Amino acid sequence: MRIGLTLVPLALCAAPALAQPLPPPPPAPPPPLPQVLADPAMVDRMTAVMESLSQSLLDLPVGNVRAAIEGRPPTAADRHRTVGSETGLSARELNRRIAAAKPQIEQSIRAMNQALPEITQDLQQAQRSVERAISNLPDPNYPRR
Repeated sequence: MRIGLTLVPLALCAAPALAQPLPPPPPAPPPPLPQVLADPAMVDRMTAVMESLSQSLLDLPVGNVRAAIEGRPPTAADRHRTVGSETGLSARELNRRIAAAKPQIEQSIRAMNQALPEITQDLQQAQRSVERAISNLPDPNYPRR
């Protein structure tokens, strides 16, 4: 009984400490990033996709658009004009430029792989900051006096 009487004042003194909000849990470690970009074959696949898209762009017809901009009906010659014929850039030249850019692409991918963990961490920190800011907004449904 005496132990119970001594614990009651101690419990009352400790009540404000118990009323404090719990500290936020430590941030979870970032999920492992996929290393798809680290694959050396990825650069070759990207180069092949760029060559295919470039060829499609070179074959894009633009004669009708040019005639419309000039305010005249398109002629037969306009219907055969493409980006490639208007720029004078051949598919071979464009593919050569893409192949020449391959080392720069590889370097960019390496830099991105090194920066991704830090970027992910910064984005998670920004998310926590936004969540804190939103939680501090007043409730619009709270009755005003």
